[in-house]
Amino acid sequence: MGLWEARVVPHIVDRSCGMPQLEPLRTQACDGLRGRVVEIGFGSGSNVGLYPREVTEVVAVEPSDVAWRLSASRRSGSSVPVSRVGLDGARLPLADASVDTGLVTFSLCTIPDVASALAELRRVLRPGGTIGFAEHGLSPDPSVARWQHRLDGLQQRLFGGCHLTRDIPRLIESAGITIDALEQSYLPGPALSRPWGYLSVGRAAS
Repeated sequence: MGLWEARVVPHIVDRSCGMPQLEPLRTQACDGLRGRVVEIGFGSGSNVGLYPREVTEVVAVEPSDVAWRLSASRRSGSSVPVSRVGLDGARLPLADASVDTGLVTFSLCTIPDVASALAELRRVLRPGGTIGFAEHGLSPDPSVARWQHRLDGLQQRLFGGCHLTRDIPRLIESAGITIDALEQSYLPGPALSRPWGYLSVGRAAS
């Protein structure tokens, strides 16, 4: 991992993924969380403060030490205890059926082995557990998708492996996880922003 990816990208992600426009989507993804929650791609803690009252503990998986340090003030002010339990979503250091619910926001685009990460998330969920998600990904609009494919390589190089072309609902369902609720739309803004702004927000269960 180079200096740009290790030191600079976490700050960019903190700003871009912490935009106020995304808070309603994060709140929607957090709706229904309860008990012990595993959050994959915790980042700088943008979801802290949005967890429902039913959440008793968050175990966070975050590979970036810089992002974890950026989350310090949010964690210290949280009414819900947050602990860092791992660095790699594809290898969760958690027992089978050991968490009540799961959360992943703006992270499935970047995890290198996303299929394994989703399989791990399914493994650690207790029966009846649900997963809240909010992610950007591949647009169904052919003209937007063409630009996403053209820009994907540059996006990955500049933003720590972030993909524009991952079909989020398909990836989730390919892991044997059933999507119970799904809303998809573009973020408000100019048409030029659409390759980065096609969002999938919802809830799923294994």
